Amino acid sequence: MAQILIVDDDAQLRQSFGKILESEGFEIRAAASGEAGVEEVKAHAPDLVVMDVRMPGITGIQAMQQMRTACPGLPVIIMTAYGGTETAIEATKLGAFDYILKPFDIPDILRLIGQALDAGRLARARVAIAPDDSHGDAQADALVGQSRAMQEVFKAIGRAAPTEALVLIRGESGTGKELVARALWQHSARADKPFVVINCVAIPDTLLESELFGYEKGAFTGAGSRRVGKIEQAQRGTVFLDEIGDMPMNVQAKILRLLQEKQIERLGGRETIPVDVRIIAATNRDLEAAVAEGRLREDLYYRLKVVTVTLPPLREREGDVPRLASHFLSRLAREMDMQSPGLTPEALDVLSAHPWPGNVRELGNALQKALIFSRGIPIGAEEMRQAIGVDGVGGVGGACGGVSRGAHEGGQGGDDPLRAFIRRALMERAGEAAFEHVLDAVAKSTIAEALEMTGGNRTRAAKLLGLSRPTLIAKIEKFGLKVVTQVQ
Repeated sequence: MAQILIVDDDAQLRQSFGKILESEGFEIRAAASGEAGVEEVKAHAPDLVVMDVRMPGITGIQAMQQMRTACPGLPVIIMTAYGGTETAIEATKLGAFDYILKPFDIPDILRLIGQALDAGRLARARVAIAPDDSHGDAQADALVGQSRAMQEVFKAIGRAAPTEALVLIRGESGTGKELVARALWQHSARADKPFVVINCVAIPDTLLESELFGYEKGAFTGAGSRRVGKIEQAQRGTVFLDEIGDMPMNVQAKILRLLQEKQIERLGGRETIPVDVRIIAATNRDLEAAVAEGRLREDLYYRLKVVTVTLPPLREREGDVPRLASHFLSRLAREMDMQSPGLTPEALDVLSAHPWPGNVRELGNALQKALIFSRGIPIGAEEMRQAIGVDGVGGVGGACGGVSRGAHEGGQGGDDPLRAFIRRALMERAGEAAFEHVLDAVAKSTIAEALEMTGGNRTRAAKLLGLSRPTLIAKIEKFGLKVVTQVQ
């Protein structure tokens, strides 16, 4: 459970905001001043601090600097009621993860908290490089492999990390490009500075420019205050541009200027802002084809090619599958607070024979599925075949298993139980927030099914659903689900 420290001299805000976060499954601590907040950080090392700027005694910015000295990599979100000042922007430049204006919308700050916690985990989790017989089991994340192709990757990381060179990481989806980017950052001279991940596909084209470069007040409808972009937030640190081959052309021009001149302009602004960041980029696209088709600027392509690290697909990494399987089982079992059951030789044969089109990510997902339903005995060949051959535990039918029972009760929808379930849910709330009601009904049934499949184990159910444990607990409470834990 993530621990969040709220630092604010407003007792009512500490109490009300704390209750909201507790309902989301977080553990909450509170402090009424910057000095008290610093002592809390030293004593308890929280996962995140949400702090006001203006308080009696030292300011939030001064407290943040002391906190980050005591706990490097600690993400801090600044709250401020003074949107017209430069204080929050200055805090961001000095290392705050982000800032939010009071009064704030709860969904906005919950989204921001989720991003900050993810960033904090990235900063704290070292990427181990295990090129020998060590499988990296002691590490949460590891680049594992003895194959010749992976040995070349390890050498490239060692040579490129200490430099300031732009690095382009190429490889199919699921090969571990973000792990390589993090290893480059952690072994660089900028390791104690921010590491900002920007997925160029996950952010809509219309928002990517403002997310990267920020904007000035009034730059567009809804821009009520100045906003610092992710690149400016990473000052003196490293920016990882994932899926750069899918970046829109208008943003490519600004990235090129950043690479050439080390300068940016906020959206709607005229001020040129100098920035000191190292760029690491990654793509699974054929960039040469993208240049030929006019989807990627040729001048940007040549800028990106300074140093290239190519990750091999898993099917070309001879002998690495057993090592990776051992690493994943140990790591996943530790996360689920259980003993690793291990794999039978026949299960290893199944793993080694599979082509792994989804690469290392697919292997990890398959082992997670098998581990969730393991009974404490070594995972066999049949269990591994089921985990590999089903897209999601139980497939679509498994995900809808909980739905089908409710659907048949309604007696509608013919032979399609999911359709019958949706029809029944729509009839219950016809015309009034019907869409949200249907989504909640499906979510409730899906969570109930996951809990039943995992014997009421919340940690395993969260893994099965792809949710964090606090989020799952919050949804269990929201839907009023009764959890019966079974001894397995």
